[in-house]
Amino acid sequence: MNKEYTLADFGAKGDGKFDNSEVFKRAFETLQKGGLLRIEAGDYLTGPIQITAKNLVVEFEKGATIRFIADENLYRPFYSRWEGVNCYCMHPCLLINESDGLILRGEGVIDGSGSWWWAAAQQKRNKQKGPVSAIETELANLNPGYERQSGGGGGRQSQFLRPPLLQIKESNNVKVEGLTIQNSPFWTVHPLYSTNIILKDLSIMNPQDAPNTDGIDVDSCSFVTIKNCLIDVGDDGIALKSGSGKDGVAVNRKTNDILIEGCIVRHAHGGAVIGSETAAGIHAVVARSCFFDGTDRGIRIKTRRGRGGSISDLHFQDIRMENNLCPLTVNMYYRCGSLNVEDFSLEKKPVLPTTPHIEHVTIEGCTGTNSRSSAAFIVGLPEFPIRDMVISGCIFTVANENLEPVGESEMYEGLSDPKGRGIRLRNVSLTAQDVIVQGVSDQYVIEEGVVLTRE
Repeated sequence: MNKEYTLADFGAKGDGKFDNSEVFKRAFETLQKGGLLRIEAGDYLTGPIQITAKNLVVEFEKGATIRFIADENLYRPFYSRWEGVNCYCMHPCLLINESDGLILRGEGVIDGSGSWWWAAAQQKRNKQKGPVSAIETELANLNPGYERQSGGGGGRQSQFLRPPLLQIKESNNVKVEGLTIQNSPFWTVHPLYSTNIILKDLSIMNPQDAPNTDGIDVDSCSFVTIKNCLIDVGDDGIALKSGSGKDGVAVNRKTNDILIEGCIVRHAHGGAVIGSETAAGIHAVVARSCFFDGTDRGIRIKTRRGRGGSISDLHFQDIRMENNLCPLTVNMYYRCGSLNVEDFSLEKKPVLPTTPHIEHVTIEGCTGTNSRSSAAFIVGLPEFPIRDMVISGCIFTVANENLEPVGESEMYEGLSDPKGRGIRLRNVSLTAQDVIVQGVSDQYVIEEGVVLTRE
């Protein structure tokens, strides 16, 4: 039987002042072949941590906090994926790498000390044109041609490539359960190139104004279950991705067989989100029995020309959405990160390897209440309209006060604002069965390229 250890066995001090970086390194080197590590109550300050292990359980006792030091120079360049592109970026705060049979569980906290990172990111976004600091310059030299790489809005041009708080990379059979994961410098939980992942009963918390602090980003992974999680963050809540543009097409690792169930998402840009990094494809997704409260969008599919990928077999069932800008969006004119105005042309363009496709999407038994911008936004591309979309047994209600501009329904470019607050349709084949839209004069705002069947 593998031996059990406490973090104190390796010399840890949970006083919030001692740097435990070497303690964690010794502990996880000792436990590479398995065992149990118990983290006792305390505040454990540390630099980045890497776990490469098999058959390891890390148990957080109540009152145990791992708190990461906010110093960009500690997070040395690490080759990973950052906003959909493989490149060198800052080492994740907590990295699970090439592991199999790993469990992180308990009532503890993983804290990314995000406030310094958020302030720096906002300042650089507004004032900085390119790399300035030593780590930014180092990353720029390691990433030739970064100026021409697309991004999602996180700051690629400055090369301030902030670390995710928890990244699960090239791993199998990993379960993270019960923890509070908060104050992330960048994306919070990032499964990447991994299989058989369970994320259960997590509380993922970041301030609403913390930039790019997505809750969970499942990125080129297969067989992932996200269950009974509470997510309150400053960007998308639960997002599924598979790489961006030519790089994502070349890597060609899709995301598939994903279950999202029983989750609550608050104050995020989207509740259950597909994209916008979609290059290798996203397939076989079920999201059900969730509550999206006060999110900008609820069910959200976002991509554009240049992102690439086939998106298919998505099933959203029994999703309750309240106080959103727009509860349901399918947006193939997503504006963030593009360097090419032709991505947003209303004209039919040639179908390329980087042209995204969306088909076989079912929205069933869902409700959107008190929506402030519109009932829904569904816009495909003229060269590849959205195919075989079904909305069945749904009720969408637009608010009668405190309305926002209808253009706030989605983050789009190249489109004019619609003429009403009903379900906007453009370049889509849609079957609507028992769909009720309340609080608007016209249930549907029908533009070009629409095939609408009402039953």
